[in-house]
Amino acid sequence: MKKSICLYFQVHQPYRLRQYRFFDIGKNHYYYDDFANKTIMSRVASRCYIPANRLILDLIKEFDGAFKVAFSVSGMALEQMEQYAPEALESFKELAATGHVEFLAETYSHSLSSLISPVKFKNQVKMHTKAVEQHFGQKPKAFRNTELIYSDTIGEMAAEMGFTTMLTEGARHILGWKSPNYLYVNALIPKLKLMLRNFRLSDDIAFRFSDKKWGDWPLTAEKYAGWIAGALEKDELVNIFMDYESFGEHQPASSGIFEFLRAMPGMILNHTNLEILTPSQAAAKHQPIAPLHVPYAISWADEERDISAWYGNELQQEAFNDLYALEERVKLSNDPDLQRDFRRMQASDHFYYMCTKLFSDGDVHKYFNPYDSPYEAFINYMNVLSDITLRTPK
Repeated sequence: MKKSICLYFQVHQPYRLRQYRFFDIGKNHYYYDDFANKTIMSRVASRCYIPANRLILDLIKEFDGAFKVAFSVSGMALEQMEQYAPEALESFKELAATGHVEFLAETYSHSLSSLISPVKFKNQVKMHTKAVEQHFGQKPKAFRNTELIYSDTIGEMAAEMGFTTMLTEGARHILGWKSPNYLYVNALIPKLKLMLRNFRLSDDIAFRFSDKKWGDWPLTAEKYAGWIAGALEKDELVNIFMDYESFGEHQPASSGIFEFLRAMPGMILNHTNLEILTPSQAAAKHQPIAPLHVPYAISWADEERDISAWYGNELQQEAFNDLYALEERVKLSNDPDLQRDFRRMQASDHFYYMCTKLFSDGDVHKYFNPYDSPYEAFINYMNVLSDITLRTPK
């Protein structure tokens, strides 16, 4: 039986907030930095989404469907593409039409709702699933939570919504001696299959590709395919999961990242015992080897692979708890503008900007970050939240 490689890309951009001062509260209900949102979406679309999608479309045709990928595109990204980069959205629809690209479900707002309430979480996922069907003509079968956040209970909620496959991180502190290169199942509901990210091979592209101080620089497609083949000599399934913006944005075109992507499928498929599948195809083909016990939430962020990047300090916890304390009142308001603003405030990025951790992945927290400090991010967010509170019926 052939060994499998799964390529999955996350597509997300939040609505960035303008500088919202204390004196704006109660007087001005517009919170967004339209210039930054338009500039960043237009730039990322031109550097990454459009050229990378065109290249992937060419590769699908060249390899007659043997090359496949998967995406999850957050609701926030879909809205901004509709506003600022409709050509990018059309290019994703072209990929969907090939039949060789799988679109996954996630939370609409790229939110942390799975950490607070099954009802809030399921509402977010239902909204995103509807958007995926509307734009791409697919009803998602596989699920990836925001930032690959996962626990036994979060997986249980995903299974209750009808998903048969879920993606998460191959965190060392959970796996121990076990390999991420197999299929696992949820410890509470074994019918939910788990695909684990191989963080070393994923980060070789996402973070290290253009680092000339890296011992394995330069990374060629032939070398990379050899590493995958080596990992699959004994194992069954390598999952390469990363932000799509790695292509052309985090790793600029001048680094050779697009040439690498163009050459990679051929180099992998030159190994006759290897094939490239979508998550649902890989989950259907391979047999799980064991349940994976994850009592506390894990993620793909930082060295800790936990949720401390969003919920690790008092600023983040206060903002998070104050936000969700408003949800029922916002829902009862029947005010579509208020509900839209509340959705946009749920994006995990807002809490990421408040992170005070010091760690080796610090540059990740700085990228696309409009604030000079976590405290500035917190004050700005809470000013907006104060105005939303005033707009919310008691």
